[in-house]
Amino acid sequence: MGMSVTISTAEASDAEKILKLQYLCYQSEAELYGDYSIEPLTQTLDELRSELAEGCVLVARLGAEVVGSVRGTVDEDGTAKIGKLIVHPRLQRHGLGGRLLAALEDRLAAEREAKVYQLSTGHRSEVNLRMYRKLGYEQVGAARPVSRRLSMVTLEKPAEPARYAATA
Repeated sequence: MGMSVTISTAEASDAEKILKLQYLCYQSEAELYGDYSIEPLTQTLDELRSELAEGCVLVARLGAEVVGSVRGTVDEDGTAKIGKLIVHPRLQRHGLGGRLLAALEDRLAAEREAKVYQLSTGHRSEVNLRMYRKLGYEQVGAARPVSRRLSMVTLEKPAEPARYAATA
């Protein structure tokens, strides 16, 4: 290929590209659970634009192509809610998901004073669960049933103590 993947803040003009990539990436999850009505596949462009305006959204680009994305917000208690980590299927299993997640964690800690990172994935999503655990996330609480076929597993990890020690 000869190009390297860069990670940067998503721009409003990226919304359609992110939504198309999200639709592509969540097909395998929908198939795994036999449910094509999961939220990432039903999210509207307006809802995504709202997330772009309110949260922290990063994209991974290969040239001009958006090949990955992740989103996060931080609540008043310092809990960063991370979601919709996606990587184009042809680039999966090369560390890009981990790079996106680390970049978002850094950004949320530095700019929004995140103290703990929290994310969720489906109970059968073994590849996701394995990656999150490898990156230091641990399951908190029991899996939460969403439907007859899907339960969500919530995982957390603390932010680096040095990042928020000065504000304590």
